[in-house]
Amino acid sequence: MIDSVGMSNRYIIPIANVDTVTPVNTDNTVFSSRKVSPVECQTCKNRRYQDASDEMVSFKTPGKISPGESYAKVMSHEQEHVTNAIAEGNEENKELVSATVSLKTAICPECGRVYIAGGTTRTLMKTYSEDPYGKNQKAFEKEAATGNRIDYVA
Repeated sequence: MIDSVGMSNRYIIPIANVDTVTPVNTDNTVFSSRKVSPVECQTCKNRRYQDASDEMVSFKTPGKISPGESYAKVMSHEQEHVTNAIAEGNEENKELVSATVSLKTAICPECGRVYIAGGTTRTLMKTYSEDPYGKNQKAFEKEAATGNRIDYVA
């Protein structure tokens, strides 16, 4: 193909003491080149994810996730925590006030790919039942305040 200045764009222009012009092949990509072939990153290949919470969710045992799948799998794992919090919030005398999920990104030091390194789910639960310490405190305050306001005028 000839461009507007009459130069062909089907050839690589030689540089620095190279005498020949190399034709450009349309299939000359990283994946088809003999000299440059895709190399699997060993850091990404051996990366493992494990959940450290005390809930029954996925990744209790270390599992491998590829960098391309890390967002979907980590987010679905964190959604398991949210589902458990919603179930707990539906119990008697409890209410789920909020649940937030945050994901952490990182960059592989070997290949430079960005991946999801982990996630955190924070929940805020409100309980309506009185705890025994609160009952004892109220009883103590009532007893301590009894008789403090006596009207001697009558």
